[in-house]
Amino acid sequence: MGIENVNRCDWVTKDQIYQDYHDKEWGVPLHDDRRLFEMLVLEGMQAGLSWLTVLKKREAFRLAFDGFDVDKVINYDQEKIASLMGNKDIIRNRLKIESAIKNAKAFKEVQTQYGSFDSFIWSYVDNETIINHYTTLKEIPPNTPLSDTISKDLKKRGFNFVGSTIIYAFMQSIGMVNDHTKDCYLYGRD
Repeated sequence: MGIENVNRCDWVTKDQIYQDYHDKEWGVPLHDDRRLFEMLVLEGMQAGLSWLTVLKKREAFRLAFDGFDVDKVINYDQEKIASLMGNKDIIRNRLKIESAIKNAKAFKEVQTQYGSFDSFIWSYVDNETIINHYTTLKEIPPNTPLSDTISKDLKKRGFNFVGSTIIYAFMQSIGMVNDHTKDCYLYGRD
């Protein structure tokens, strides 16, 4: 349950799912590899859709994608893809589903190379959240030079659906960046 009668960032609607996400997750540092993989997949699924659409389907995604267990997703075959394509409770886009599998493989390679995806991704910000000081939603950029760099690196490593805008949203969702606006009750939270 969200907190009532507080000022939130302008993008937050009255929808309880959105409020809970904003209040409890957005901008909060996340260091669990399974959850990082989940957010990477969900951000890719969001491309061209609203984030609220994805959040409303999040529990169904967790069930459909075996709790975002990378080792399981890596082994998805055509039969599993067909099953996912028939699942009306998730976003049924073949390219995005196949991307999740491809990204699981690349994610696993990063884990092997760096010990964890967490170590790899957070090294871009020296393990410190970037806290921005925007006054309005319009000031928040869709991407940054850092998200450009991370996007290029991930693409070289075999990830897809990781354009700079998707990566900036991912950075916000896992707390690498805290973009709560100055009028939000969570502004400056670290």
